[in-house]
Amino acid sequence: MIETALIQRLRAGKQLIGMVHVGALPGTPAASLPIEALAEAALADARVYREQGFDAILVENMHDVPYVRDPGPEVVAAMTRLCGEVRSLGLPTGIQILAGANREALAVALAAGLDFARVEGFVYAHVADEGLIEACAGDLLRYRRQIGAGHIAVFADVKKKHSSHAITADVDIAETARTAEFFGADGVVVTGIRTAVAPDPADVRAVREATGTPILIGSGLTAENLPRFLPLADAFIVGSDAKVDGNWANPVCPQRAARLAKACRGG
Repeated sequence: MIETALIQRLRAGKQLIGMVHVGALPGTPAASLPIEALAEAALADARVYREQGFDAILVENMHDVPYVRDPGPEVVAAMTRLCGEVRSLGLPTGIQILAGANREALAVALAAGLDFARVEGFVYAHVADEGLIEACAGDLLRYRRQIGAGHIAVFADVKKKHSSHAITADVDIAETARTAEFFGADGVVVTGIRTAVAPDPADVRAVREATGTPILIGSGLTAENLPRFLPLADAFIVGSDAKVDGNWANPVCPQRAARLAKACRGG
């Protein structure tokens, strides 16, 4: 595990991370906007998070549905441009590229000067809505070393949302988190079953008791339930509840973002 400034901040206090869901990227089914327009929208969302006191930003290509395992160079290039724009605002910034494009995410993070990558399929394997996602920790961390990206933190989902975990039903979430920590994850992400559904607090407690690595909650957080999770985790990734009408596909709403920030600060 690396000890970057971001990891130190996670250990020192609760961190609130806002999701920037960039518009559909070139080559994907819903793509309609030029890169300049995508950049303007991403910056607008990121500025709201910064103005409302969020600690970090996570950029993701969620509008690229349906996802593929090899998103292509056009997606990697676009994400590099968009992440660089968002990072210019000065907040710690991370990336996730769906689906399971973890090496690509690390490469973008290096080129765009990012601080972390959220990855799926780090240990064990699961069946996602895109198909079989196999463990990648060994290859991914070797790749991180090869490209000189050792300063970029890797936050690994465990028992990830939108997935079936029947093939690892005999390995509970606590043991999965232990393995992720043992295999070098810099933090683990706990989610509910799908976007906008919070995890079971018992699962978060089990991970907390099993590992000493930072814990991030990665779905379903709202201004109402966030206080319940504050004692259980170190960072809170919010998307849907910060958006207009609570819909992840909409722009960030300043009022909703402010409520989340207040809830995270115990206000």
